[in-house]
Amino acid sequence: MKEFVISEAQTERAVLVGLVTQTQNERKTNEYLDELAFLAETAGAEVVKRFTQKLDTPNSVTYVGKGKLQEIKEYLSVQNESEETEIGMVIFDDELSAKQIRNIENELKVKILDRTSLILDIFAMRAQTANAKTQVELAQYKYMLPRLQRLWTHLERQGGGSGAGGGKGSVGLRGPGETQLEMDRRIILNRMALLKQRLADIDTQKSTQRKNRGRLIRVALVGYTNVGKSTLMNLLAKSEVFAENKLFATLDTTVRKVIIDNLPFLLSDTVGFIRKLPTDLVDSFKSTLDEVREADLLLHVVDISHPDFEEQIQVVDKTIADLGAAGKPTMIVFNKIDAYTYVEKDPDDLTPKTKENTTLEELMHTWMAKMNDNCIFISAKNKTNIEELKDKVYKKVRELHVQKYPYNDFLYQTYDNYDEE
Repeated sequence: MKEFVISEAQTERAVLVGLVTQTQNERKTNEYLDELAFLAETAGAEVVKRFTQKLDTPNSVTYVGKGKLQEIKEYLSVQNESEETEIGMVIFDDELSAKQIRNIENELKVKILDRTSLILDIFAMRAQTANAKTQVELAQYKYMLPRLQRLWTHLERQGGGSGAGGGKGSVGLRGPGETQLEMDRRIILNRMALLKQRLADIDTQKSTQRKNRGRLIRVALVGYTNVGKSTLMNLLAKSEVFAENKLFATLDTTVRKVIIDNLPFLLSDTVGFIRKLPTDLVDSFKSTLDEVREADLLLHVVDISHPDFEEQIQVVDKTIADLGAAGKPTMIVFNKIDAYTYVEKDPDDLTPKTKENTTLEELMHTWMAKMNDNCIFISAKNKTNIEELKDKVYKKVRELHVQKYPYNDFLYQTYDNYDEE
């Protein structure tokens, strides 16, 4: 995978490239590039420049137009004259085809990444358990397979020039290259089959674990990446789940038993969602996301301080629907109210009014409070309104338990600690 990803956690200088299209205006493109920059920073890169271009659709050959590609090339040429300002990669905000990667690399002569390969690299860095590592490896191979041809373009360059052995149809080079390509393809397919079987075994094991959890209501924390799910998990479960202000800090689903007023339930912290999340990753993380599918209650954590939190809510809702978990009882938890600045929306006012340090009472009268019957505003970092959150969760879990296990007096027995990673 070293051809496609930042394989080491070291600082590399990078340039970002995005498009303004018919379906994505300039404001949206800049927001996506902000997120791409955060992804690059999480992977260990330093973003030094951004390029955008207006196109109806991405260029099928080079993603951007020839003029823009030449502009990027000239910028890299100037910067790379000095080791201090040398730029080693260009990152594109969409998934690139093998053809696009090959053409762009031939022109720019630096490492080319797309959004998918960058996310895969972060997942590879974050994976800790055997389960997560297996899921990431499978997703990487799925990404690599259709792009395998690009790895063998060096065979064409070996015999460069004219004369015997040179040129595009070099005798003795083209045939072995194709043989090696097919050999690699077969090796990868066999490896993928092995990984799929391993994940199937893990899935069976996880299903057995879930069946053995007893008659307990299952609550799953869901939300966009970096909204504070793990911090909230630590507060509710009094545990020490890893939490960090970077994207995808949590990959492995962690399950803890939580007791509120003698009422026990299981709380799981799941991987965060993101815009343009690669389909291969969703497929590979099926066993992890089963926690969402099998949950009785979803706590949808939202970073209310993020300027685009409404779209993040839509992304999470769509992903949940894609997982077949739409329609589950859901509580929206607006987190990070300590960093929130309220913007009063008025279509007739060209200069919207803003208000910092919004109080809880004021938040309860905003349009956000009407989004869901079970809605609450908190700050997990400052532990603001956590007790009210616990009270709401308690009432909802109790209601669900009575519905699901109406004759279960198991509810009030004493429980040993339950932890699962």
